[in-house]
Amino acid sequence: MLQKISIRNYALIDSLDIEFDKGLNIITGETGAGKSIILGALSLILGQRAESKYFFNQDKKCVIEGTFLLTDEHLKEIFEEHDLDFFTENTLRREISIDGKSRSFINDTPVNLSILKQIGEKLIDIHSQHATQEINDPAFQLLIVDSLANHRALLTDYRKGFKKLKQDTNRLQKLISDADEARSKQDYEQFLFDELEQANLQEGEQENLEQELEKLTHAETIKRGLVTASSAIADAEPSGLLMLKEAQIQLQGIEKFDPEINILYERLKSSIIEIKDIADEISVIEGNTVHSADRLDGINERLDLFYTLQQKHRLPSNTALIELQAQLENNLNQLLSSDENIEKLQKEIEQLKNSLVKQANQLSANRKKAIKLVEDQTSLTLKQVGMVSAKLVLSQSAVNDLNKDGIDEINLLFTANAGQAPAPVNKVASGGELSRLMLAIKALLAKHTSLPTIIFDEIDTGISGETALKVGEVISELGTNMQVVSITHLPQIAAKGESHYFVYKNEDGGKTSTGIRKLKQDERIAVIAEMLSGKNPGVSAMENAKELLG
Repeated sequence: MLQKISIRNYALIDSLDIEFDKGLNIITGETGAGKSIILGALSLILGQRAESKYFFNQDKKCVIEGTFLLTDEHLKEIFEEHDLDFFTENTLRREISIDGKSRSFINDTPVNLSILKQIGEKLIDIHSQHATQEINDPAFQLLIVDSLANHRALLTDYRKGFKKLKQDTNRLQKLISDADEARSKQDYEQFLFDELEQANLQEGEQENLEQELEKLTHAETIKRGLVTASSAIADAEPSGLLMLKEAQIQLQGIEKFDPEINILYERLKSSIIEIKDIADEISVIEGNTVHSADRLDGINERLDLFYTLQQKHRLPSNTALIELQAQLENNLNQLLSSDENIEKLQKEIEQLKNSLVKQANQLSANRKKAIKLVEDQTSLTLKQVGMVSAKLVLSQSAVNDLNKDGIDEINLLFTANAGQAPAPVNKVASGGELSRLMLAIKALLAKHTSLPTIIFDEIDTGISGETALKVGEVISELGTNMQVVSITHLPQIAAKGESHYFVYKNEDGGKTSTGIRKLKQDERIAVIAEMLSGKNPGVSAMENAKELLG
């Protein structure tokens, strides 16, 4: 339910707040007073295009905000689908800056215009005399039948299954495509894998061999350096070790006279032990340092293999080659299992299809029963609004493939006159006939499903007298099931409203603006009397207005 709409700086409106009531809300006013302007402002929070040239004040932004009271939990789904908070009271807001840029918000969360439009259309249904687009929409025609078929749970379950079918089918196509692509590369990847496996790459081997190569290449230099160092420490005359031992003897003779000398003596003693160990290790390393041409050739050959493979695959190290080998092995293993996965998914899809076909057939059977109800109940309402010979015909046919709604295609045909063959609505219905047909359909839908707030924009054009009274009764009855806002110029319809709003013009300082106010009972009498007889209505018009208001 639309609780309130606030309009700032739009067309002839500077600032306007309208609070609507539940049931039937009537809007009247003189021609050109701004009734269509209010509707235009409302359409902005339904995602319609906006232009800054229609601003009341070109120096300020335009802001349209609608507040909705929502008790239908099914509407919560579309909010959650777009990660939006859902409350009992929800706000849709549109801001248009002076340069024409637009921003949209739902419950103060920024959204793009398409989301605002999707959600807005779930909350408000604007119907004008010439709005043929909806009634010619196959989805709407199917909705008419589904609303009386009483299979909402089945349809919801079917649509979930159909969504999964689409997802699984797309996944199967990708698996097949990936398998085909992998198969085309299989021989080449197998060759690469075999080459790497034969190389028997080991983690850290390259670094160890490069280090050993460095030693072997400089073995003679290393050996000479080690011999010279060993000789200097232990073998020369005098050797470094011999001279240190002499120093140790000298300190040993005097260390008892001075604690500091004692400390130095102990340190020197430890150093001599360490240096002797160093000399021994140098001798061992020197003895093990041997120049081996065979080993050198073997290392170079192994490293050449590593470098060749790295260059071939454009990789920096053996580690990267080992990772590539694992990836190639994984690819080859996946190819072996892909056929099994494909076959398994194909069976699952086939089972799901069979289940969906059964559900679609049940939906189709339910719709077949509902069509007669739709035709009969709509015809009764059409007779009620003065279209005695009007006839609505719904034809049901099967489509070739499953779709999100099942296997049915519904075609709506209409005739307003006896002896005239039913035909598509847009080819045979006048504006007034179309308005009453849509009214009959909306009245039917309101009894069987949750509809958003509906706004009728002068759909009563072309009717009068008794027909206008009947249309007013239908609209009034519609208001018992949902919130209705009707912009009308007929007193018979205006009198049916539970709440009545009057649109007027103000002129201040040479500038015209639009205003709106909710009428009290005595004001309603005067306004409806004017609608009956024009300005300054007489006593009979006032009495007639009272009679219409009951």
